[in-house]
Amino acid sequence: MIADALKELQSGIDKAHDSLKRELAKIRTGRAHPSLLESVRVENYGTHMPLSQMATINVADARMLTVKAWDKTQVKAIEKAIVQTPLGLNPQTDGDLIRIPLPPLTEERRKEFVKLAKGKGEECKVAIRHARHEAKDFIKTLIDEKEVGKDEGERGLKDVDDRIQKATADVDAIVSRKESDIMDV
Repeated sequence: MIADALKELQSGIDKAHDSLKRELAKIRTGRAHPSLLESVRVENYGTHMPLSQMATINVADARMLTVKAWDKTQVKAIEKAIVQTPLGLNPQTDGDLIRIPLPPLTEERRKEFVKLAKGKGEECKVAIRHARHEAKDFIKTLIDEKEVGKDEGERGLKDVDDRIQKATADVDAIVSRKESDIMDV
């Protein structure tokens, strides 16, 4: 029973870490990467679709992304959606190819991105604490209902705390690596 609670806890921790990594991949570091445009949604015949479902996104060089629309009639809508993102990008259309030069990041903008990365790290820690809360409640219920012994339950609770401590240290390490990527000029 306690093993099930620990397995569920580890699953919650892994999901939180994966989500954090996906969110951090969307934050610019000064280098071009297709994941920068993952959050861009384009209005297409009355519905909003992810850009990746409407076009091919490629890296032309370290500071340039290219977007090639599959439907040439949607080039203007794609360009408009890219301009409206908070990424501060200025696309240039050349026929059916959209070039997106990535301007060098200013020190101020880098600090904003670091702050954003730390915020994503805190969101991840909240998700991990939520998983801890559920695991501890489950184990305490097992102890109260005498389905496991008090000593076994206490060991389970200590194991939960140890896993949470390691998981939050991992979050700090992930955010720290992203922070150094962002601040690297």
